[in-house]
Amino acid sequence: MSLHILIDGYNLIRQSNTLSAMENESLEAGRDALVDSLILYKRRKRHQITVVFDGTEAGVLLQGERMQRGGIRIVFSHKGELADAVIKRLASQERERAVVVTSDREIMDHAEQQGAAVIGAVEFENKMKAAILAPDPGAFEPETAPEWKPSTKKKGPARRRSKRERKRKVRTRKL
Repeated sequence: MSLHILIDGYNLIRQSNTLSAMENESLEAGRDALVDSLILYKRRKRHQITVVFDGTEAGVLLQGERMQRGGIRIVFSHKGELADAVIKRLASQERERAVVVTSDREIMDHAEQQGAAVIGAVEFENKMKAAILAPDPGAFEPETAPEWKPSTKKKGPARRRSKRERKRKVRTRKL
């Protein structure tokens, strides 16, 4: 099952130190910086990615606009509609396939009710940066890898996580 990452665009920009600095120059610069980062991330991970922005903040020309850049689907909400409503609708359609990236509690709760995995904006940004900066997987050198030693020593927590937490971890591990 492939993942569909749904991103609350302005929420991620405003939670990020680097992207919010770009947004201080102009709203468009912040959006472009986010989309450029997502393009690099998509080249590594190959997940379907949709970024949703508020059309009212983007201006009259972009309201209700749908476009694609570098394989990233960019959606602007219609006049009078918030990006939150668009994200909720997409999460309801995608259900278990969706991973919703936001720090908005209302969207998080709705997405979890629909069966989608949820990840905070800061946590996703860290995963995105790590994936972009990671060495090319094709350039792996076996002699630098530590040698595996069998052991019977138990590791990890003594308590098993809930089913919901285990499902979320499986989906977000793919990010």
